[in-house]
Amino acid sequence: MMAPMPDTPLPSVADVGGLDAPSSMRRQPSRLALRGDLLDHTADPGLEARDADGVRWRPDHWLLVEDGRIVGAQGADPGPGWERVDHRGCLVLPGFVDTHVHSAQVDVIGAWGTQLLDWLATHTFPAEQRMADAAHAQHISALFCDALLAHGTTAACVFPTVHTVAAESLFEAAHARGMRLVAGKVLMDRHAPAALCDDVDGAERDCRELIARWHGRGRIAYAVTPRFAPTSTDAQLAMAGRLLAETPGLYMQTHVAENTDEVRWVRELFPAARSYLDVYERHGLLNERAVLAHGIWLDAADRALLAERGAQIAFCPSSNLFLGSGLFDWAAAQAAGLAVSVASDVGGGTSLSMRRTLLDAYKAQACAGRRVTAHALLHAATRGAAQALGLGAEIGSLEVGAVADICVWRWASTPLAQRRQEVARDLHDRLFAWITSGDERDLVETRVAGRRVHAAGYASA
Repeated sequence: MMAPMPDTPLPSVADVGGLDAPSSMRRQPSRLALRGDLLDHTADPGLEARDADGVRWRPDHWLLVEDGRIVGAQGADPGPGWERVDHRGCLVLPGFVDTHVHSAQVDVIGAWGTQLLDWLATHTFPAEQRMADAAHAQHISALFCDALLAHGTTAACVFPTVHTVAAESLFEAAHARGMRLVAGKVLMDRHAPAALCDDVDGAERDCRELIARWHGRGRIAYAVTPRFAPTSTDAQLAMAGRLLAETPGLYMQTHVAENTDEVRWVRELFPAARSYLDVYERHGLLNERAVLAHGIWLDAADRALLAERGAQIAFCPSSNLFLGSGLFDWAAAQAAGLAVSVASDVGGGTSLSMRRTLLDAYKAQACAGRRVTAHALLHAATRGAAQALGLGAEIGSLEVGAVADICVWRWASTPLAQRRQEVARDLHDRLFAWITSGDERDLVETRVAGRRVHAAGYASA
């Protein structure tokens, strides 16, 4: 298995809270103790081992948070001096990390269609054109960030649209909530409606201005974001590569090898490239901060190159099943030493819920003859995703020193789900049943840097 990408430095305590966020969003208890069943990972559990090493299970413990960061966990009541919140009997997890999602596409979740390219033209592009309007972009960005938090997702890699105002609105909404966000203006200069196309010089200017304003501000990181190879010329892809090389810490996000028709189209547009992935390699876009969505139709040479570059694949099972794109070979990626995270890919994906996405990941792998465990699924949406992004010291776990991005979940909210929990044979059985039989009603609260940003009810000790 590939070594985790080196972690980036933690943001300052002030930045974690959103320094210029509204005061109501910045407030957080200086010393917070949360009681519940603590679960996270200390290592990659692999795909199929039910009793895997690396699963850290601390039932009925207190998680201790000071100034927005985790400082410890213990079985005994911490006593006076702590703001205590008693969630005994509930599951306490790190916030989910969604490594590929489109903010503007909340308007087309679950839209009926055919395969990828027709779906883009029929549903996606019209929704994205509306993001040119500043008021609409602000509304959708705020709705999107609140919806992530309401589904237990506290960090995400996001595509806004080609419009600068859409990127600005997304950055502002995430920053106000103190969220960890990786995003950037989408690049498209061909094969899209005129209202969604930019040009190389204008796009470069817009990117540089956004990078200067937002990259490294609070918990925001900028991602150079070519939509996918067919919608960028060689000149635009080369410009994206230059930006990536010039600015330390920039991410790169795009799509690759999602659909067979798309792969054929790329072969026609870039006949000199060995493969779809090679288009990005030729333009200097593959590095340890590259996040490539889908990767269904990659070959062994592609997987080896991605592993060598330290890039990751964002496996988008809900979208892949919904659009009929194919079945991602997770085992082959793992064998190649390639990092894999799990992502919702809304709006091709049908929900922002990472639990539903993890269930679809299980189903997709089962169709390929593989039975991945609850441990593998949860790891790929928490610590595994964080490490692949170089953020393992900050998010994705309940480690001492990590930012307290935490979600509290009921194990069950319905009589049937409760019965399933009662008869579970072991921890893995409980976790798998929790993934498969629950929904967002189970979410009690979401905290970002220790601050409650979403709540469905809680009790203080």
